[in-house]
Amino acid sequence: MKRIAVLTSGGDSPGMNAAIRAVVRYGIYNDMEVFAVHRGYEGLIDNEFEKMSRRSVADILHRGGTIIQTSRSVRFMEPENRQKAYENLKKLGIEGLVVIGGNGSLTGAKLLEEETGMKVIGIPGTIDNDLAYTDYTIGFDTAVNTVLEAISKVRDTSSSHERSCVIEVMGRNCGDIALYSGITGGAEVVLLPEIETTLEEVVDKIREGMVNGKLHSIIIRAEGFPISSQEIIKAVKESTGQDIKLVVLSYLQRGGSPSVRDRLLATEAGEKAVELLRDGFSFRAIGEYAGKVAHFDLAKALEAKRTPREDLLESIKVLSM
Repeated sequence: MKRIAVLTSGGDSPGMNAAIRAVVRYGIYNDMEVFAVHRGYEGLIDNEFEKMSRRSVADILHRGGTIIQTSRSVRFMEPENRQKAYENLKKLGIEGLVVIGGNGSLTGAKLLEEETGMKVIGIPGTIDNDLAYTDYTIGFDTAVNTVLEAISKVRDTSSSHERSCVIEVMGRNCGDIALYSGITGGAEVVLLPEIETTLEEVVDKIREGMVNGKLHSIIIRAEGFPISSQEIIKAVKESTGQDIKLVVLSYLQRGGSPSVRDRLLATEAGEKAVELLRDGFSFRAIGEYAGKVAHFDLAKALEAKRTPREDLLESIKVLSM
């Protein structure tokens, strides 16, 4: 294989640049020409290619976001636009495509290979950690550390004013950011989209803490949890009389310099993607399994469903007493 391309798609995540860097430099090392596609699948449809050199990816390892931009492409959902994207790839003689993104992005890669035969490799780049075939996704560790830092700062002022706080974090369908930051940040309540929790249970937990002498409590709510933060605040105030504030971290979780863990996973995944294409493999999803980088059938990888770690959920109940 002599020519490959790389794109980033969907929400950006810390470590995407490290993965781009690895694909470009390992590709060139293996005597390949490497092209970047700007703006994800949108750029693939609109023919926005850039030939990369080793210098093109200099000084990006530490940077958050993605230097080749990203997008959520509604157009790529249409078969005719996937065909157009394929034709653009073929015009440049590109034989393999590396897609860095989340569930929707890797689903797009799957459809592209199934419909056109273009060889694709998926790298999991998403802060939500919602791709179940891999232990961790690129960007998750950095996002959790960002949330953890925020919890520590909020705890300082909450303790000083004897008030509780709801911290709202990302996670529409997967609550791993809330779960991992909650247990490492010492939260009293963690609310996940996958686990049913009533307002009464939340209020009882806060009241229990007050009875035991706690001056404040931290509630971590994943954005996909079905009860809104405003409803939670209203219920706690009315039932306990305690002052309670809301902190929405939003896009702060996506930014920042990637952690060591994310940089390493991204680099190893980029290397593995090039290696697989060089050796004639395709339709693979790269991930981490038992601490090592591995690759899986792309379709089967996308079918896997993640469930919250029950041991961590039980630990929160014990540790927050």
